[in-house]
Amino acid sequence: MKNKIVLLLFFMGVCSPFLVKSQGYEVIKSSAVYKNIDDARLSMDIYQPQSPEGIKLPAIVFFFGGGWVGGTPDHFKLQAEYFASRGMVAVCPDYRTQNRHGTTPFESVKDARSAMRFLKKNGHKFGIDTSRIVASGGSAGGHLAACTALIDDVNESTDDLFFSPVPYALVLFNPVVDTGKLGYGYEKVKGREFEISPVHHITKGVPPTLIMHGKDDKTVPYENVVRFSHAMKQQENRCILKGYKKQEHGFFNYSRNPEYFKKTLRETESFLDEMNLLKGKSWVNQFIQAIPE
Repeated sequence: MKNKIVLLLFFMGVCSPFLVKSQGYEVIKSSAVYKNIDDARLSMDIYQPQSPEGIKLPAIVFFFGGGWVGGTPDHFKLQAEYFASRGMVAVCPDYRTQNRHGTTPFESVKDARSAMRFLKKNGHKFGIDTSRIVASGGSAGGHLAACTALIDDVNESTDDLFFSPVPYALVLFNPVVDTGKLGYGYEKVKGREFEISPVHHITKGVPPTLIMHGKDDKTVPYENVVRFSHAMKQQENRCILKGYKKQEHGFFNYSRNPEYFKKTLRETESFLDEMNLLKGKSWVNQFIQAIPE
């Protein structure tokens, strides 16, 4: 009865039924407000696999892409559902963007770091092991994930700085890692371009990182992540770079390329499995077959 009461208090509905049937996990989708700033009320979607009472699970946080201009938390809905079915709490936060809030990439970075701090502080309410929260994202969202680990001085004044936003690991899909002239977004941050440029802030102790990037990316040059990976290894940090031939920006999205959605899902799964963050067995093929048309 206690578990049923908790579900009524915290959760609003159940995500795709095929997840429950195919993998045997009951995955509950909820929403939580993590930040009120100016006129923005920022929330996060939480996909929570039900586990025995008192068992805390690792989490993965997906930041959507869109050049800090647009986008929605549904960007990584499929990945979130899959990894929730494999025993991780999956979180998809909203954050301020130019189109909806008239903001710059700096506000987006602040929001991403606020979201991670919220989970570090409150994750126990959602069954999260707060010492094992992975940050992930695509394109500008990959940039935000990287900034939770690498950018120290861009924080919301209302944040509780006692809680570190630094994740346990990073999983980055064609991420923006250089906001200087050689990278992406320079015109949006001109004059402050190095303040939130991950490649310029690499030191020892950066969390283990997986990067998946199209070699023919014309938006975020592949050279940028090669340089990032090299700098990581120079500082003795673990960085796995997977380059995909003839693939352009956004190649990992299911709607654009189901084949590479599958490949990057498997690559992510292997990385997380190696770190002992997943439960059960892989069922990527069945999952993709069950995705509604």
